[in-house]
Amino acid sequence: MSNLTRRNALALLGGVATFGLAACGGSQQPAANEGEKTYKIGVLQLVEHEALDAANEGFVEALDESGIAYEIDQQNAQGDQSACQTIAAKLVGDGDDLILAIATPAVEACAGATSDIPIVGTAVTDFAASDLVASNDAPGGNITGSSDLTPVADQIKMLHTILPDAKEVGVLWCTAESNSDLQAQMAIDACKEYGINATNYTVSSSSEIQSVVESMAGKVDVIYTPTDNTIAAGMSTVTMVADDNKIPVIAGEEGEFNAGALCTYTISYKELGKLAGQMAVRILVDGEDPASMPIEYYPSDKLTLLYDEKKAEALGIDPSVWETLGA
Repeated sequence: MSNLTRRNALALLGGVATFGLAACGGSQQPAANEGEKTYKIGVLQLVEHEALDAANEGFVEALDESGIAYEIDQQNAQGDQSACQTIAAKLVGDGDDLILAIATPAVEACAGATSDIPIVGTAVTDFAASDLVASNDAPGGNITGSSDLTPVADQIKMLHTILPDAKEVGVLWCTAESNSDLQAQMAIDACKEYGINATNYTVSSSSEIQSVVESMAGKVDVIYTPTDNTIAAGMSTVTMVADDNKIPVIAGEEGEFNAGALCTYTISYKELGKLAGQMAVRILVDGEDPASMPIEYYPSDKLTLLYDEKKAEALGIDPSVWETLGA
């Protein structure tokens, strides 16, 4: 593990800045020079939570850094799949030059709305497994983007290292998200390598999170949450119930960690969004074809270990263990 960050939970909650998006959408438009083309870009974000907001922010930052002139229409579906479809149809009807879709259901909705307008997806674990592209190396259609595949095996190794006596892991995810199923199976397989039993605990919507986490009390030693949008949006509920029952939570990404998990080994969603933005610029300015643009991944040498010192101390975790993980 390459980067090590120690954080205090209270300081985090007070200091984290997020990129807020209005549900009804909005636009921003850098000034264009005379005669310069102004690109119309539509953005469909599945739901507001820290990781997806950061990816959106990174995308816009990449556009700004490129120096292109653009109009951007920001739309947020607030976690509603039918709203995703409505918004996708709107963006296509507007004749946008390119669409950014943030999270798998958003990309799926845009894919169903157009096969002509270039779509750049981000915060998607596996484009090919979700049937969004022919293959991750050669997408073959109008969709490409950046994957948020996290180091699940390394996260489970971290779990075993800091909690060596843990024998039962609850893997918490939402059945509405196909890529969460993939990550959950990866976690279960990784747990087997350490002689740990892992059990799926699933929800179909955010309203079920509290009751499902409460049902884990007395059954699991630790909770693992993959990069699941429903769980991420409701992570404060997960950690509230888990803390009440003294169950440590290992998070799949930084936003979930910031909502109260014990630790994570994570990608940066802002940088992931910047990757998507750079791909968008290459499509718009350089004329690259999404069909031949491989899915891009967050660099493995830039992953970051985050942990909450106070929670670790309360759990009796030896502080030196973090150094063995990457310091």
